[in-house]
Amino acid sequence: MSMENNEPAPQDRVRIDKWLWAARFFKTRALAAQAVSGGKVHVNGERVRSSRELHPGNVLSIRRGPYEFVVEVRGLTKRRVPAPEAAQLYEETAESRATRERLAQERRMETPAGEGPSRRPDKRQRRRLFRVIGHGGR
Repeated sequence: MSMENNEPAPQDRVRIDKWLWAARFFKTRALAAQAVSGGKVHVNGERVRSSRELHPGNVLSIRRGPYEFVVEVRGLTKRRVPAPEAAQLYEETAESRATRERLAQERRMETPAGEGPSRRPDKRQRRRLFRVIGHGGR
């Protein structure tokens, strides 16, 4: 790679934890590695280690919270790229996207839309609350 060309060289392999971080599935590489070692990431249906190298065409199953992403690797990079470029590194399957959107809709419907308290509790209300909860003095 020459000094004049700032474009990274095309890569044929990259570690899975680096790719997950670069593709913006996780905020830090440490979180990506933790997810991989915790069994939240599978490559072609197999549980893998952080050092596993990815290739274009691999199918990843990534579990983040209640959501599961099933994506096919389209491109590789070792450096973190802007979100629009990161979206070009993979393609999510249609059924994965539909399942995630359905689950998100269900979660929105579950959440009560009620109001919280209109103001903070005063000193007397706080003391009552602490007595009930069991925190604080007396």
